[in-house]
Amino acid sequence: MLQELTIRDFAIIEKMDIEFQAGMTVLTGETGAGKSIVIDALGLLAGGRASQEFIRKGANKSMLQGLFTLSPNDKLNVLLNELGIELEDDGLILQRDLYRSGRSVCRVNGILVNLSVLKQIGEKLIDIHGQNEHQELMKTDRHIALLDEYIPSFVPLKEQYVHAFHKYNSLKAALKKKEANEKEWVQRLDMLKFQVKEIEDADLKMGEEEKLSAEKNQLENYQTIRSALLRSYQLLSGETTDTLGQIGGAMEELNNIASYSDKLRTISEGFADAFYALQDAAHEISGELDMMEWDEDRLNEIVQRLELIHQLEHKYGDSIQQIIKYQQKISKELSEMQKTEDNSEQQKEAVQTAFETASQLANKLSGKRHEAAKKLQKDVHRQLKELFMDKALFEVKFRRVKVELGREGIDEVEFYIQTNPGEAMGPLAKIASGGELSRIMLALKTIFAQTQGVTSIIFDEVDTGVSGRVAQAIAEKISQIASHSQVLCITHLPQVAAISDHHYFLAKHTTASGRTETSIKKMSTRERVNELARMLAGTTITKLTLEHAEELLEMSNALKVKRDKNTQKN
Repeated sequence: MLQELTIRDFAIIEKMDIEFQAGMTVLTGETGAGKSIVIDALGLLAGGRASQEFIRKGANKSMLQGLFTLSPNDKLNVLLNELGIELEDDGLILQRDLYRSGRSVCRVNGILVNLSVLKQIGEKLIDIHGQNEHQELMKTDRHIALLDEYIPSFVPLKEQYVHAFHKYNSLKAALKKKEANEKEWVQRLDMLKFQVKEIEDADLKMGEEEKLSAEKNQLENYQTIRSALLRSYQLLSGETTDTLGQIGGAMEELNNIASYSDKLRTISEGFADAFYALQDAAHEISGELDMMEWDEDRLNEIVQRLELIHQLEHKYGDSIQQIIKYQQKISKELSEMQKTEDNSEQQKEAVQTAFETASQLANKLSGKRHEAAKKLQKDVHRQLKELFMDKALFEVKFRRVKVELGREGIDEVEFYIQTNPGEAMGPLAKIASGGELSRIMLALKTIFAQTQGVTSIIFDEVDTGVSGRVAQAIAEKISQIASHSQVLCITHLPQVAAISDHHYFLAKHTTASGRTETSIKKMSTRERVNELARMLAGTTITKLTLEHAEELLEMSNALKVKRDKNTQKN
């Protein structure tokens, strides 16, 4: 649920911090006080389209931040794991900064994300429904998913079908590609065979190029290396110059006087270490000279080998490692192509088998959907009756997909509604308007709120155009939805405001500098009574109006107690 909302320099709001709770929260206030601005802020946090006009006049940027708490089993956790975003104490912080330049910076738990990712996350956290906004329930392509979510224990069967559908599509695509591009397919097969054989024949080894280059360098500089070693050895131990012999004599002289002081002992020991080190070096030089051998055939062999490696690098990668990686890749492709070589009939049989398997599962899906649709229709009619639309008819329409199989099976689903007897049944997204639309949406929301998994549902003046007993029914329905999901609601109806669990009042005022600012306040019971009276009577509040407001609040509290008891039973 939404726990905290922070707004800075957004529209007429300079600074606003709101703490929200579970259940139903209403925002009321006079027209233009900034209620819808709060909803706009939440919409942008959920990935909505931004505009420079949202930035408060005189400010360089707007900052919006929302803290959401998630349950361990929340559906959103799967998406966050895929995106590599970790929760901190089951909390998720969305932040969006809007700049005058038009730039928008989005963060989730401090990690920079693009707008697309923010929208993916936001739409699973917040569902904003306004008088003229369709959102999830008004998107025709979402109807089949909503129906599937309504079916208990539907997930395993759906997963089986999706797996079978992907397998069928993959096999069909492979066969189609082979048949449509037989010539190209054969050419590709021949090329892969050649490339795999060429790399395999080379028998490349990791680190081989570096070792060969080092050996080649030594052979190419054989004379230079040998001359330097020989001259060094002659200078150390030669017949004309016996440097080691002279140093050894000096070592003997120093050793004779080493006992006379610690200083002389240190000098003697250091000199001796140097002598023995030079003696070892002379021995190693002598050994290297004995082992050195000029091998022109070996040099030619190395040059040819390196040339082969360079040719392969030019074709398949910049290093032996990349060549081997490429070899693994094309070997896998070659293996798959060889399996299908000359077995078109087997391929066709495999495609047909996969199609039959997927079709059987698709038919099972369709059967369960038709059963669920009948139950859903009854549930919606019951909800509409409670909203005083007992004459309305709701129907789940099925159409068969135009292709053999679709990702959802063989069904296309759309919700239809008939609002009044004698009228034509039409698509939900087109047929309803005004107060009717609000009630239909609330009826569906009441049913789907538990399965959609949306953290916060926001109603922005969905009660427009209704009054009296319909207003009371809408209030009770929104309250019922709030027993499963957090609900934020902007309303002008006292019935809706009275039944809320939490009530905030927004007001605007003009500062000494002539700026318009919006403030928000959580209302006490007494303040709620006064606000309800204002909503009932308008500008003039009488004693009778206050009594009516108190009575409305008491009745709403009684309804909430009844609601909570029913929720506990269920």
